[in-house]
Amino acid sequence: MTTQDQGKPYDEINITPMLDLAYVLLVIFILMTTAAVQGVKVNLPKASPAPSLAKPKTRAITVNNDGKIFLDTMPVTLSELEQRLTQLRAQSPDFPVVVKGDTLTQYQNIMDVLDVLGRLNITQVGLATKPR
Repeated sequence: MTTQDQGKPYDEINITPMLDLAYVLLVIFILMTTAAVQGVKVNLPKASPAPSLAKPKTRAITVNNDGKIFLDTMPVTLSELEQRLTQLRAQSPDFPVVVKGDTLTQYQNIMDVLDVLGRLNITQVGLATKPR
């Protein structure tokens, strides 16, 4: 160093040691995560086909302000609703149902739908409402 360089501030910062540290930490992180994922390889036994353990699909019964009834999006009468729910119950006995009624529909229409659900012994029933 000459006498001229002694009072001069550094123009550049040497970031090589910091990059070396970052690369070492990256390599350690990659090695540790891949080591944690690996395991002992075994020959797994085969299972017999079992029924699906997934939850059954929730069915929506909608009653609009004209008194028309819809199962999911298909229009049905009360007797058709009972037939289709009987078929669905045969496929999966414990499926949830959500009843959506328009605010202008007659209360009797909703009660008719709930009566059908009661006759079929469908117990997982919810009534859809909007929060205030």
